[in-house]
Amino acid sequence: MGMDIDGIGYLALPESGSGPGVIVLQEWWGLVPHIKSVADRFAAAGFVALAPDLFKGIQTTSPDEAGRLLMALNIDQTAQDLQVAARFLLGQEAVTLPKIGVVGFCMGGQLALLAATVSDNVGAVVDFYGIHPNVHPDFSKLTAPVLGIFAENDSFVPADAVKALAASIQEAGGAIATHTYPNTDHAFFNDTRPEVYNAEAATDAWSRTLDFLQKELAA
Repeated sequence: MGMDIDGIGYLALPESGSGPGVIVLQEWWGLVPHIKSVADRFAAAGFVALAPDLFKGIQTTSPDEAGRLLMALNIDQTAQDLQVAARFLLGQEAVTLPKIGVVGFCMGGQLALLAATVSDNVGAVVDFYGIHPNVHPDFSKLTAPVLGIFAENDSFVPADAVKALAASIQEAGGAIATHTYPNTDHAFFNDTRPEVYNAEAATDAWSRTLDFLQKELAA
């Protein structure tokens, strides 16, 4: 269903051969099999999904190394990489709509917000518990609606941070809806991490994500 594209990332096509486009942005581990599997799930749901390789081939299972990779990320270069990813995806004949969705997890959640402020072609953003201390999107440039998915017991993105994010977007004239899942931890969507994975919350969050993207991209 999916294929690696040199210099870009991982592209997954739906069985029908065409559909709306969505960019899937990685956690701090890199473009690991879990993120590719999420792209495959989007393809199975009818999307053309692209997971760009923001760490340029580097992957890790070490939280310490992941933290170093996150902090070493060149934000200006990453903003350009996100623009390249959007143009690449929209350049695929399989993509049927003029606007794409961007979905990100952890580090990728914050980068999804950034992507929507540096590209005019983003029509919907889903931010799963996004965090990156050096990424500060200019929300005055945000035109896409945002769905924020958060965990109740998240030390990285506590409730106050969620409220502050929503307020920042709304004060800039943007639209955001948030949903916080009770009794969940940061990264509860990642089914390769049994210590935090919550199947019930992940299933519901996936359904919300698909509904949101399908509605907003077709608008």
